Amino acid sequence: MRLYNTLTRKKQDFTPADGRTVNMYVCGITAYDLCHVGHARSAVVFDVLVRYLRHKGLKLRFVRNFTDLDDKIIRRAAELGMTPQETAEKYIREFYADMDRLGVLRADLEPRCTEHVPEMIDLTQRLIDKGHAYAAASGDVYFRVRSFTGYGRLSGRNIEELRSGARIEPGEEKEDPLDFALWKAAKPGEPWWDSPWGRGRPGWHLECSAMSEKHLPLPLDIHGGGQDLAFPHHENEIAQTEAATGRTLARFWVHNGFVQINQEKMSKSLGNFFTIRDILEKYLPETLRFLLVSIHYRSPLDFSFEALDEAEKGLRRVYSALAQVREELGRAKWSKTPAAADLERELQDLESGWSEAMEDDLNTAGALGQVFGAVRLAGRLLEDKALRRSEAARGLWTRILEDVRTWGRVLGLFEREPQEFLRELRACRAARRGVEPEAVESLLADRQAARRDKDFAAADRIREELAALGVEVKDTPKGPDWDVA
Repeated sequence: MRLYNTLTRKKQDFTPADGRTVNMYVCGITAYDLCHVGHARSAVVFDVLVRYLRHKGLKLRFVRNFTDLDDKIIRRAAELGMTPQETAEKYIREFYADMDRLGVLRADLEPRCTEHVPEMIDLTQRLIDKGHAYAAASGDVYFRVRSFTGYGRLSGRNIEELRSGARIEPGEEKEDPLDFALWKAAKPGEPWWDSPWGRGRPGWHLECSAMSEKHLPLPLDIHGGGQDLAFPHHENEIAQTEAATGRTLARFWVHNGFVQINQEKMSKSLGNFFTIRDILEKYLPETLRFLLVSIHYRSPLDFSFEALDEAEKGLRRVYSALAQVREELGRAKWSKTPAAADLERELQDLESGWSEAMEDDLNTAGALGQVFGAVRLAGRLLEDKALRRSEAARGLWTRILEDVRTWGRVLGLFEREPQEFLRELRACRAARRGVEPEAVESLLADRQAARRDKDFAAADRIREELAALGVEVKDTPKGPDWDVA
């Protein structure tokens, strides 16, 4: 497998350092609010990576942390009239609720920063002892950025250019504007822990260095997170960990791209800020997940409700094909001829194409292309009167179902019973357009009665009435079926 390594700016062959177990650490949420679509993207990207590595037969030790104490959590707690701990617990629960709906698997270990303060104090002391950090009179402790050779190599920043735009704010006790806080002296009313420098709490960047070092061997095989974390968070993690341990923090750095809203940065002030809950009020969770995996993880994702509508169409197309194939496989008798060697090769090419896409830097967009190739192949078999009832067709359909099931387990898609999912999708679309399913069913019953009575004029009027509601009717051997346009 080849993965793009942010550190080297290129795709590289990836294998675990010990050849057996992948040790992966991904930065989790700061638990102070509901998760938005950007959080959903990062979670789904690394969920697919986890699923694929395991699909390849590799063992995986996956750690994703929670920041459960931070300036943002303290401010949010004050707004809610809760303690910081209560606030963090509330939003961790909400995180799980959202991620469970999106099919994001739990990490093997999900440490919290407040559980690792002794390790953070120890790491800070080691940095002071080695001359990489210093304690100020206030009790704040800062990392000496200039003491670490190579600062900026992950993000491609030049330390002199960084310094030219940096300033020491009034009240700060930094030696250099680039220095960042490892430990913060406690302010009145804030949570605190005793330390050699007085009562205080850890800085944000320190948390992940301490937790990754404790729970995984260094170097990590993969360290991941959103592109926004590359600087300064991941840059600072590298400086802290490598200055303290003398060891490389991570072999591969994997970052997912930004989410934009209608080609603009997502922002509450712009009124284009969407939580996962906002989206799932109108769309099924699998529709959002489909959209998130339909774009390569390193590319910017331009989120819009029009894009969700297109994702919904794609999802419906796949599930409709699966439903048709399953129904066709229920046939009792199959003919022996003709053979379909060319179609066998076509399916083999699709299977190879799916693996090649996933091996090429987790190209889920390319992998979905192979899924739709399989759907088109299934459709051609349904339309071919000579092949449709043959043993060859049955074998191909069986393989297509198994392929889509296997591919879906990796992508976190296509795992529902098709007819059940299509009914749920139809109800979701109807609700979004203000269509009452019960009213539609009643009109369809009236139309069927009119047709039985050969009152075709009345049947046509009812069909027009349904069309005015945005309802499409398809007459099938089993009776009328309907959907929302």
